[in-house]
Amino acid sequence: MEKIFKLHSEYQPSGDQPQAIEKLIAGLKKGYRCQTLLGVTGSGKTFTIASVIANFNKPVLVIAPNKTLAAQLYREYKNFFPENSVNYFVSYYDYYQPEAYLPVSDTYIGKEAMINEEIDRLRHQATSALLTRRDVVIVASVSCIYNLGVPLNYAENTIHLNKGQVITRGDLIRQLVKIQFERTKGELKRGFFRVRGDVFEILPASSEVINYIEIADQKISKIGLMDVFKKSFLNELEEIVIFPPKHFLSNAPQREEAIKEIKKELKERLEYFRKRGKYLEAERLERRTRYDLEMLKTIGYCHGVENYSRSLAGKLAGEPPDTLLSYFPQKNSQPDFITIIDESHISLPQIRGMYEGDRSRKEILVEYGWRLPSALDNRPLKFNEFEERIGQVIFTSATPGAFEKEKSSQIVEQIVRPTGITDPLIEVRPVLNKKTNESQIDDLVKELEHIKERKERAIVNTLTKRIAEDLTDFLKQKNFAATYMHSETKTLERAKILTDFRKGKYNVLVGVNLLREGLDFPEVTLVAILDCDREGFLRSETSLIQTMGRAARNVKGKVIFYADQMTGSMRRAIEEVERRRKKQEKYNKEHNIIPKNITKKIEKLINLD
Repeated sequence: MEKIFKLHSEYQPSGDQPQAIEKLIAGLKKGYRCQTLLGVTGSGKTFTIASVIANFNKPVLVIAPNKTLAAQLYREYKNFFPENSVNYFVSYYDYYQPEAYLPVSDTYIGKEAMINEEIDRLRHQATSALLTRRDVVIVASVSCIYNLGVPLNYAENTIHLNKGQVITRGDLIRQLVKIQFERTKGELKRGFFRVRGDVFEILPASSEVINYIEIADQKISKIGLMDVFKKSFLNELEEIVIFPPKHFLSNAPQREEAIKEIKKELKERLEYFRKRGKYLEAERLERRTRYDLEMLKTIGYCHGVENYSRSLAGKLAGEPPDTLLSYFPQKNSQPDFITIIDESHISLPQIRGMYEGDRSRKEILVEYGWRLPSALDNRPLKFNEFEERIGQVIFTSATPGAFEKEKSSQIVEQIVRPTGITDPLIEVRPVLNKKTNESQIDDLVKELEHIKERKERAIVNTLTKRIAEDLTDFLKQKNFAATYMHSETKTLERAKILTDFRKGKYNVLVGVNLLREGLDFPEVTLVAILDCDREGFLRSETSLIQTMGRAARNVKGKVIFYADQMTGSMRRAIEEVERRRKKQEKYNKEHNIIPKNITKKIEKLINLD
């Protein structure tokens, strides 16, 4: 069978990569359910996984612990597989305040969200690719386990048009409106269409190219793609498939049945409240639900429609929701795709905790009459449900957790880097030097002066977002080109900051938790970890090893621990780094390898043009 994935790379497997690729491929062929690639930073884990993907004709889901790392992986896989469909699927909110109720203060907080249209386009691009081809890689954040909408409804509501097809102008308008496109006479936005005589201009949610349809004598006379800005033709087509602009879709019979079920549930819930004298709860639930039902009946959609997804999808109470995983193919009722869980020591705990966090918030909304009980089924997958839906999986991490080690049929080590670079040297310096009365910040500034002189890059890791922001302001006053990045930094802004950092617009990047797993900065020669002896999650053995890894792509790489005492986590992290250095140095000596810097082209992580 011809391979569907075409791997493009100027490199050949080297270091520990050849044996890792061979073992992982063998494991998949043997049917191993779980494997772990224990790969140190800079050892080329993504290239190893890409080489494995190229040997199997199955779609691939890559799960990353955050949007920033997902963006980097998306760019890397897109470079490895330029002829294939590589997609980016993360939460599309720039700002998200979930619906909540605080009984103590009787405060209702309505859902507030700012949807990023570019990311929404990429999400639609991902789901439509899964329904039309096999050579698909989806790079996703852990939000991919959240309720998305029924794939069957999404697929059934596509419009297939062929040149010469008999169709009236009015019929095409009705079909577009039916699948939730909106008609406009003004600016054409995603999810909208415009009609001028017998000419249709449709801008799908997944594209920045206009679908042009021309009708003559009640037949389609022309189909083409048009540039959204220049309004010029890109090419003419014989056929086209138009996907719905929304994932939560239902047809008229489904909505009618759903409305009946929602009314029954509402009646039962109102009786429950009134019997207990909870008239306020009954009144607010009835008012909101009846308004939503009227919207569903008239336009087929309502604000917060996902909270009625159980009824609209015809599912039973407690039944798992349809997520992005539901859009992947199955064979003999089993998942027919490969899952890669990147930085699994972080991703897996996040996936495990999503259900309980969502449940506790919604239970209060239900208890106080803000939502029907069925809203509880608009949720993420439980961890066991997630496991059932991912088929064969490869965990990748420099520090795999107990779960990965226990579940994996084999753990493949990738310690030796192709470039020969060894793990960075570690220096432990005091938070406060009693001899000189200098603080860690005073010492850090001296180190950063050298970085600036040599036009290199440094990462500074702090304990809190506030410290990261204050330290950045302080460094700017000292004439350093510094910036910070943390969880409140918007998705696309993060990608821009990382690109600018590599380009040299900034020579110091300050952060808390995002500057740990997987981020690839060959220019970084210094990683400084402040308050390293504050034992805890951010200063655990795993966190320290991951943070140190940001200096492992440059031969000058150095790490400074600022600490007044040696914690258990610090000691174990240092011992593990020394173990790896010995193995790396031995390999270099045996093969006469002179370490050299990793080189990597600087480019946008996410192309939105």
